[in-house]
Amino acid sequence: MNSRIQDIDSDQALSTRSGSFEGLAGNDDAPDGHFGADAFQSRIGLTTMTPQGVKINVEGDFRGSGGGSLRLRHAYGEYKGVLMGQTWSNFNSFVGNTSVLDFDALPGLAGLQGRVAQGRYTTGPISVSLEENVATIFGATTVDAPGTQFVDPATGVGAVNDDGDPLFVGRTTTSTQKEPLPTLTVRLEDSQGGLSYSAGALAHQLEVDDGTQDDTAVGFATFVAAKMAITDMITIQGTLSYTDGANSYLYRSGENFGADSAYVVNGELETISGYGGSVGAGFNLGGGRSVNIGYGLVEVDWDDAESDLGAAEVADESETNSAVMANYQWTPAQNVMMGVEYQFLDRENVDGTDGDASRILFAAQYNF
Repeated sequence: MNSRIQDIDSDQALSTRSGSFEGLAGNDDAPDGHFGADAFQSRIGLTTMTPQGVKINVEGDFRGSGGGSLRLRHAYGEYKGVLMGQTWSNFNSFVGNTSVLDFDALPGLAGLQGRVAQGRYTTGPISVSLEENVATIFGATTVDAPGTQFVDPATGVGAVNDDGDPLFVGRTTTSTQKEPLPTLTVRLEDSQGGLSYSAGALAHQLEVDDGTQDDTAVGFATFVAAKMAITDMITIQGTLSYTDGANSYLYRSGENFGADSAYVVNGELETISGYGGSVGAGFNLGGGRSVNIGYGLVEVDWDDAESDLGAAEVADESETNSAVMANYQWTPAQNVMMGVEYQFLDRENVDGTDGDASRILFAAQYNF
């Protein structure tokens, strides 16, 4: 895969040239017009099936360490419905996804849309798993957030340390996040006629323990996704998600991916809720040509955290991320796809600061 991008407005490209919500709010004065290209989403892998029915899959791409380093995507074995290793989260579905060229796709898609270590059992359309917990907690790790340089009141001069470096006044917290138990997930995925559908749910435990104060909370999340073939040429699809204490599983809800699932106030945990969804349509034009249009949105409820912690503390947190993507894809030969996509990204922070950007993405994919 080779991707090229032209950011019409501010530079919003990550590695693989996917659109980023980071720094989008308040970007009015950012320089316009940026070009970039890479092939970091190129993948290599090996899948084998033994005569006894054991499947082994190992796959990587080059998005690691910001781009250019080999990153492990999948590494698992599966036998008679029992899977162990790293692969797509069981709290995930691609059923309702609109086909886009952006590597990270639309906000609000169903579930994690990422890969985690897990143990999973599948029977028919039902699968259950115990997975690595990917939640994050606002204020739960040791933080040194510099603010302004400390000024010695006696001299009026900015204070420095023994090395001559400036000393800053900043917020610190010593509470520490723990992962007491794995995340429990369950998913149903099936199809009937022209309808494909999926639904999932998860529950996990959140905990902070700073050695003096210890508190826990339970987070949960759920999603539904569906795709319907209206005619041989037209499909419509969509997803809906709701989370409470599990925003790491609300796709593209935070600075760029998952938002914080809870926050710490006076040594106690309070969960944060969120919701999201996507809707799209695909049009098969024949001759290997298609047009796809999709819209996705996620919103995180920071109101309680803002009240408990103060408006300044959460002002820069993303409250709403949304995107529109429309593309033309062409398959001129087997295992070759080329396409062009227009994207419009929009973000609003808790304090009302917002920003948006338009982008044009070109991509070519060769499979062998």
